[in-house]
Amino acid sequence: MAYDKFWENNEKVNKTEKTKLEKDGLRILDDIPEYAKNGFASIPKDQWDLFKWAGLYLQRPKEDGYFMMRVNVPSGILSKDQVEALAGIARDYGRGVFDITTRQAVQFHWLEIGEIPDIFNRLEAVGLSSVGACGDITRNIVGNPIAGIDPNELFDTSGIVKEVFDFFQNNEDFSNLPRKYKMSISTNLHNASNAEINCISFTPAVKVLDGVEKQGFHLKIGGGLSARPFLAQTLDAFIEPERTLEVAVAVTTIFRDYGYREKRHLARLKFLMADWGTEKFLAKIQEYTGPLPTRGEEPVGEWNAGYFYGVHDQKQEGLKFLGFNVPVGRLDADEVFELARISDKYGNGEIRTCNSQNLIIPNVPAEHVEALLAEPIFERITIKPNSFIGHAVSCTGIEYCNLALVETKERMRSIALELDEKILLDVPVRMHMVGCPNSCGQRQIADIGLQGMKVRNANKEMVEAYEIYVGGTLNAGGEFNEKLKGKIPAEDLTGVLLQLLTYFKEEKYAGESFYDFKHRVGLTAIQEALDSILGLGSHGVSV
Repeated sequence: MAYDKFWENNEKVNKTEKTKLEKDGLRILDDIPEYAKNGFASIPKDQWDLFKWAGLYLQRPKEDGYFMMRVNVPSGILSKDQVEALAGIARDYGRGVFDITTRQAVQFHWLEIGEIPDIFNRLEAVGLSSVGACGDITRNIVGNPIAGIDPNELFDTSGIVKEVFDFFQNNEDFSNLPRKYKMSISTNLHNASNAEINCISFTPAVKVLDGVEKQGFHLKIGGGLSARPFLAQTLDAFIEPERTLEVAVAVTTIFRDYGYREKRHLARLKFLMADWGTEKFLAKIQEYTGPLPTRGEEPVGEWNAGYFYGVHDQKQEGLKFLGFNVPVGRLDADEVFELARISDKYGNGEIRTCNSQNLIIPNVPAEHVEALLAEPIFERITIKPNSFIGHAVSCTGIEYCNLALVETKERMRSIALELDEKILLDVPVRMHMVGCPNSCGQRQIADIGLQGMKVRNANKEMVEAYEIYVGGTLNAGGEFNEKLKGKIPAEDLTGVLLQLLTYFKEEKYAGESFYDFKHRVGLTAIQEALDSILGLGSHGVSV
């Protein structure tokens, strides 16, 4: 359908909006073959940002002409052919780097423009695409990574995710949104999709309609992180599964036509939702869909943060799925090929990615589990990781990202490994590190969030440093972590964290989670502990 870009007459729209009025982001796909033929120097600088709609960012420094590519993996489900195609791209063009993101996507680095057409062809041949993985458009749809095999799901959502994803792919009716637009669809009863931090989320619900209990969704709108984070709000509506696409289209249309386009930092759906409120937003949805039943019940359990470590029973009798740790989400191409071989030998060839940056091998007959786990690769990629490396998440960081201010990926890995050597706790502590306020590493929902910045030290030199945030969760609707005062130089961060965690260990009750501890003792007590640590000077001082 055609739609009216009525904002084109608004002189106050931001610079990006003016660019999108001149050329839809998806049209960069028409230009890439010519740019590939003529080289990076042939790409005008004013076209660089449009590459996002093709799933491509120029990595740091932009002028060197290397691209990061993000590939959509709806619900995180990959076939053997898809895994091998992705591994081949990483090997042949990406210097072997294969990253799993916090939205279940796969990310490559070091790509050159002349290689992009072949990469697109390889992805298309196995039913994958990078289109829309970045830009002001519907991003990869996060789902339940064990959809269809999950004993703790209301019903299988994999087909619904595919239907919705396919509708929005390459759809120019919805490729000019005010800002990026993130969706999740899952009926995992432990909120594996992190529903509250998405722009729109379909979550498990049941309701009696006409005397019959129906399984379906509740609708959460307006979540998102970055510098001003919001938790999604639940609307008073029950969505029957067959109406998922209809409702998704309605919400996306509202965002497209009513979302804010003047100030880019206020353009996410979360700001429209915050201004409108749930009643107005629902009323507007029903102008498109007609009446929707009111809310039902939510059969949900404790949030699992997307972690599935260990060997688990599937719905299907005699089959198991195995959850593995991928330290801070980074694999190399050879490892991915080996995982594909193993999954094919012992299972059905599938690999599934998690928003915890980990992976799952499903459909393994019980009698094959022991042999699978004996494969040498599972010494590093293990079902029983040590606690800190097993719950460490990191964004890309300054290594590749133009927005990052500090190193993150390797630093988070090395910190977690050292903490595992020096302190043992009776509960996991989830630690997320981000290199800038955009928070791709989702630090707001971590037990301990680490946000990087540049500061001047005593010698007035610019150095990398971190602020510490404590007490995040998505249990019971969610709560973002809170900032502690003090900026910790990067070189001192491990020592400061070790002392802070030692304080936690000494003061906590047996089995008490970090979140519960923070609420019991209070932020002030934790701040006083950090002040004492910083005042000692043995492991670091604030700058």
